Amino acid sequence: MIQQERLQPLNAVESMGGRYVLYWMQASQRAECNHALEYAARQADAVDLPLVVVFGLTDDYPEANTRHYTFMLEGLRETGQALRDRGIQLVVLRDAPDSAALKLAPDAALLVADRGYLRLQRRWRQSVARHAPCSVTQVESDVVVPVDCVSDKEEYAARTIRPKLHRTLEPFMRPLDERGPRRSSLEMSFDGLDISDPARVVDGLEVDPSVGALTTYRGGAAQARKLLRRFIDEKLDEYDDMRNEPGLDYVSHMSPYLHFGQISPLQVALAVREAGSPGEEAYLEELIVRRELSMNFVYRNESYGSYDGLPDWARRTLSEHAKDPRPVIYTREQLEAAQTGDPYWNAAQQEMVRTGKMHNYMRMYWGKQILQWSAGPQEAFETALYLNNKYELDGRDANSYTGVAWCFGKHDRPWKERAIFGKVRYMNAAGLERKFDMDRYVAKVRALT
Repeated sequence: MIQQERLQPLNAVESMGGRYVLYWMQASQRAECNHALEYAARQADAVDLPLVVVFGLTDDYPEANTRHYTFMLEGLRETGQALRDRGIQLVVLRDAPDSAALKLAPDAALLVADRGYLRLQRRWRQSVARHAPCSVTQVESDVVVPVDCVSDKEEYAARTIRPKLHRTLEPFMRPLDERGPRRSSLEMSFDGLDISDPARVVDGLEVDPSVGALTTYRGGAAQARKLLRRFIDEKLDEYDDMRNEPGLDYVSHMSPYLHFGQISPLQVALAVREAGSPGEEAYLEELIVRRELSMNFVYRNESYGSYDGLPDWARRTLSEHAKDPRPVIYTREQLEAAQTGDPYWNAAQQEMVRTGKMHNYMRMYWGKQILQWSAGPQEAFETALYLNNKYELDGRDANSYTGVAWCFGKHDRPWKERAIFGKVRYMNAAGLERKFDMDRYVAKVRALT
């Protein structure tokens, strides 16, 4: 059963027949635990039509580069095979996502879309709803609790959204029944892109080649499931105590796979709950409360990717201290090359560049240091977001926008006032050394070379 709360009609067009039901896949790039896909399959069976899936591969997704495209296409290749096993054809068109959907919409009895929360994702869906000659229904599958069920406003912090999520959570913590469609679309003819060789496809795209593909993480649902199983079996029990230790590896590594929709947050949450581990509460706090607070932020705050998206108190206090002397000012180029006098910060930057991920605790420290090494707070914000989005596999994500904004006061409270930071929370190297074995972290990153 697909909960009605996950469904949203996007237009009022009456469908007048068609050759197939069309699922426009964009955010939920998977064939498993995908509410949009399952809804489309049920609708296809209801009208006795095959199901076709379309994906628009655009060359110019903002800030995306070879690293991001390769990971995404590795996942899409696997998704295409999983769909074929169910008699569903995946058609990849080299086109803007909304344009790709509209190219196949004239022969669709119904168009089903998954849901995205960023401005560009919302514009794509608005465009399709406005121009499609058939009914368009959006199905939400990349959060555990649909965003509109949680709150109708921008939440101030985790403490304000947490009770709302806990009140609404249980009806949505249900496994998704996967079945159908009865009729195959594999014999239908479409002029789609062959994505069997992701590297070759990326070479043919006009994308930024400055950040290359990775060997540390491979895209795809199978790899996501493997990492999740390892996390549950080997790390979850000690997650609450050990997750913040940057020299160890007690994190799930789910963020890149969640970002590209290659694994469902519901699937992860159910697997963690089923384990009955003492680490369950701490992990679900991150996966559901913190992650869905990020979705709330980008959905409810149109300025989420800019300095203006910070709370008034944070911008005010940072402005009051904007002219404070800095201990040192580094250029963006120096920061990108990890050429600072701080070995811990350099290690964090190098970890991100080399692996596509940075330890969560170090990402907080990393952003705070950029603030005190930049000529002003707005420049620091823009530099942190630029570097994060360029190198992180989960860059350009609700979590990324929120994580960078947190370093500058978002979802936090005023603290004791000090130079440069004003009342924004302060972090320093001495604090890292008191809590963690930082030599072990630096050695771990050095071993990546």
